[in-house]
Amino acid sequence: MSIFEDDAEKKPVAHEIGCDLSLISVDELDDRIAILRQEIARLEEEKSSKQQSKDDAESLFR
Repeated sequence: MSIFEDDAEKKPVAHEIGCDLSLISVDELDDRIAILRQEIARLEEEKSSKQQSKDDAESLFR
């Protein structure tokens, strides 16, 4: 049992911001774009939810 076992079991990252794109195929680029678009939608949803909570809290103190 190695102390580095956890590192070997980590899932590969789908996309790393700023990585070298020169060796990535067009199909893989399309896949990464789709993944990033899904992540953007998820982030925007969370932002909207948090903004609504903030607006609700602010309206209580007006």
